Amino acid sequence: MLNALEVFTTVVVGLMVGVEFSVAFVINPILNTLPGDSGQLGRAHGGRMLGAVMPVWYIGSLVLVAVWAIAGWHQDGAGLAVAAGALLMLSVIMSLLLLVPINNRGKTWTPENRPADWKQQMNRWDRFHYVRVAVIIAAFTLLVAALA
Repeated sequence: MLNALEVFTTVVVGLMVGVEFSVAFVINPILNTLPGDSGQLGRAHGGRMLGAVMPVWYIGSLVLVAVWAIAGWHQDGAGLAVAAGALLMLSVIMSLLLLVPINNRGKTWTPENRPADWKQQMNRWDRFHYVRVAVIIAAFTLLVAALA
């Protein structure tokens, strides 16, 4: 049963990494090159859509890793699972303190009500997001290593 939990957890975290990697290196760069207000409208829509899903995914991933670490405490790889959990906790804290406040503003913007510095705020979100992606990639890597 523990093996199934380990594999399931790794897949869930891996899929989350893929989504966030795609946002950072595919979706947002595409949106940034769209003409007119399309990019800003796309970011606002993405902020609403992913802003509803990702908190559940991040917290759920953290809970799964915690259960893995507790259930497999006396097995090889438990330390790696604990380290991965610490990184996922860091990603949640980063999200709450740095990314969510910007996202909450950006998801309400329209071409009529957005602030003059909206692009700078989106660039700031992108920079924080790159760091968060690196953190969750590291967590995922630790989970894969713990499976070995």
